[in-house]
Amino acid sequence: MPARHEEIADELRRAIDREEYTVGSLLPAETDLAAQYGVARGTVRQAVAALTSEGLIGSRQGARRVVLASRRSQSFAELRSFAQWARAMGREATGHVVEQEHRPATAEDAVRLQLPERTPVLHVLRVRGLDGEPVLLERTVYADWISPAVEAIEPDCASVTQRLYEDTGLVFAYGEHVIDAVAAGAQDADLLGVRRTSPLLRVRRVTTTREGRPVEWSDDRYRSDAVSFSVHNSIGNNALARKTAE
Repeated sequence: MPARHEEIADELRRAIDREEYTVGSLLPAETDLAAQYGVARGTVRQAVAALTSEGLIGSRQGARRVVLASRRSQSFAELRSFAQWARAMGREATGHVVEQEHRPATAEDAVRLQLPERTPVLHVLRVRGLDGEPVLLERTVYADWISPAVEAIEPDCASVTQRLYEDTGLVFAYGEHVIDAVAAGAQDADLLGVRRTSPLLRVRRVTTTREGRPVEWSDDRYRSDAVSFSVHNSIGNNALARKTAE
């Protein structure tokens, strides 16, 4: 059975997700929360510390703390799979492979995956959903050394990241993300259930092992009405780099 401070922390997380406390607003003071939950201030302080460590709330403004994010926001200070992110929101992640084939590595594949050109690599087109609703297209290219393990995974696996860890011990340790907006093409529109030319949020990413060995690179396209990204920074910590468009 979870400790009382863990229960309070989870109730506060859900309240933030429901936007009872919106981003930028203030949580009630610890004394008010203690009265609300019928516990000592020390118990509330433990719950608040958990939310602070997760980046959901920030430093004090007087006796209160500001809400920085909800679990619907993906922080770029951490690396989580789509399924892990969905689970953190209390949603069910789904996945389905539409196309999967080996192709010779292009010049771009070779640069991103640090392989010789024309090395056989695995291209996978996957539709990802939240509670069965399509929200993301992943066009992923896997390096030759991990391709056999990816091919062995069933087409409707909800989390390829978790399966690769279970089957091979692989840990996705580092990621670089480039974010921009694109118009939905015919295939995008058909698979995501949107109109052609609808705006999509594109995230191009390269993911590597702890040793820096590239595992995959991907062009991910999110429905703009279903998913958004939030970046939180401060004068002391800014993980976001601004670049000119390529």
